[in-house]
Amino acid sequence: MPAPPPSPFQSLRHRNFRLFFTGQSISLVGTWAQIIAQGWLALELTDSPYYVGLVSALGSLPVLLLSLPAGVFADRVNKHRLVILTQSLSLLQTATMAVLVFTHRISFAEMAGIAVFFGVVNAFDMPTRQAFMVELVGKEDLVNAIALNSSAFNAARVVGPSIAGVLIGAVGLGWCYVVDAVSYLAVIVGLLMMRLPRFEPPPPSHPWAQFREGAVFVWRDRRVLALVAMMAVVSVFGFPYLVMMPVFARDVLRVGATGLGVLMAAVGVGAVAAALGLAAYGPRIRKGRLLLWTGPILGLAIAAFAVTPWFPVALAILPLSGGAIILNTAVTNTLLQTIVPDALRGRVMGFYTLMFTGMAPLGAYQMGWVAERLGAPAAAAIGGLVCSAAALIVWRRVPEVPLLR
Repeated sequence: MPAPPPSPFQSLRHRNFRLFFTGQSISLVGTWAQIIAQGWLALELTDSPYYVGLVSALGSLPVLLLSLPAGVFADRVNKHRLVILTQSLSLLQTATMAVLVFTHRISFAEMAGIAVFFGVVNAFDMPTRQAFMVELVGKEDLVNAIALNSSAFNAARVVGPSIAGVLIGAVGLGWCYVVDAVSYLAVIVGLLMMRLPRFEPPPPSHPWAQFREGAVFVWRDRRVLALVAMMAVVSVFGFPYLVMMPVFARDVLRVGATGLGVLMAAVGVGAVAAALGLAAYGPRIRKGRLLLWTGPILGLAIAAFAVTPWFPVALAILPLSGGAIILNTAVTNTLLQTIVPDALRGRVMGFYTLMFTGMAPLGAYQMGWVAERLGAPAAAAIGGLVCSAAALIVWRRVPEVPLLR
C-alpha cells in the first residue's frame, strides 16, 4: 500500500500546539508591523542608516548578555508560566510605544530605552519558547511543529509589513504599535487555555554547575558546535540586510514606505514556501545535507539583492533569500533539538538564541557602520559573501553535519 502523502499540518493534531500556533500566527503579524514601524521611525527621527542599525542592535543586546543564563533558568522553571509572563511584558512595551508616538513625545533615546527593555524580555522568552515546543507536540512531531511555526512567522512577514506600509502611509506609524499590542492578546489567551501536565521541578542544582554542563556539551559535540558557530556567522553577516531594508526602500530603490512593505513581503513569500515544504517533507530528507546548501545560497542571494538598482529584480531575488533564511534557521533548530538530551534542552537553546538573536547587535551595528561609509548595497553584499564562504569552510571541516537526518 503506498505511503500517505506528506502533510505540513501533522503537528496540529495536538490541541495545545493548535492553541499556540493560532495565537502566534496572529501575534506575529503585529510583530512584523512593529518591526517595520521601528525601522521607519528611527529613519524619520535621525535620517541616518547608522541609527537604524543601532536601534536594532540595542534591542538585541540583552539577548547577547542574558540568553545563556536565561537558558539555565528555562530548565529550572515552569516554561508555560514564564512564556505567559514574557508575552504580557511584550504587550506592555509596544503599548507604551503607541502612547509615546500618538502623543508626539517619542525621541530616539526613549525609543532606544524601550528597545533594550524588549530585548531583556526576549532574552528569556526565546529559549523558553523553543524548549517549550517539545512539551506541546513531543519529539515525533517536533520537526513538523518547528517548520510550521516558522511558516507562521514568515506568513506574518508577508502580511505584517503590508499592513504596516498601508498604515504608515494612510494614518501614521503609531497604528502599527496598536496592531502589535492587540495581537499579543491572541497568544496570551491561547497560552491560558492550554491543558498541561503538572510541572515537576528538576532536582536542586547550582545554576553555575548547570550552565557549565550545557557549555561542556556544546563544546564537546562537534556537530552542535558547528551548528551554533554557523548560526553566529549568519546572524552577524547575513540577517542584518533586513535591518537595512528601510534604507534600500527609501534611498536605493526609491519606493517609499509602501515599497518597503512589499520588499519585506517578498522575503516572506519565499520563507513561507520553504517552511511549508520543510514541514511536509522534513522527516523524509537528510536535513544536514539540506543545511549544507542553504548557507551559500543565502549569502549569494543577499549579495545579488544588494547590487541590483531595479525594484522588480529585487522582488524576484528576495523570495530566494527568504527561503534560504527559513531553511537555515529551522533546520538548525530542529537538528539541535534532536541531538540534545531533554534535560539540557533549555541550556542548548540558550546558546542557539545567543547566536540567532544575541549576535544581532554586532550584526546590526557592523551593517550600519559599513553602510554609513560604503553605502547599504556594499555592506549587504559583503555580508552575503562572508556567509557563503563561512558555510563552505565550516561544513568542509565538520563532515558529520551533512550526514545528520
